[in-house]
Amino acid sequence: MSEPHIDPAGNTQAFRAFAQRNNEQEAAPPKKSYALPAVGISVGVLVLALVVYLLLS
Repeated sequence: MSEPHIDPAGNTQAFRAFAQRNNEQEAAPPKKSYALPAVGISVGVLVLALVVYLLLS
């Protein structure tokens, strides 16, 4: 069975809790991901090493 959906506008206390929870989520700074720059730098180093290898051979 699915859980019943409780409308936060049904009573004032539930609505205030709902609104406060949404404000806290918006106020949180986004987490930075260092995976993409790390992959980009790694690929750049590999391409540079390949170019140097081909020029010296």
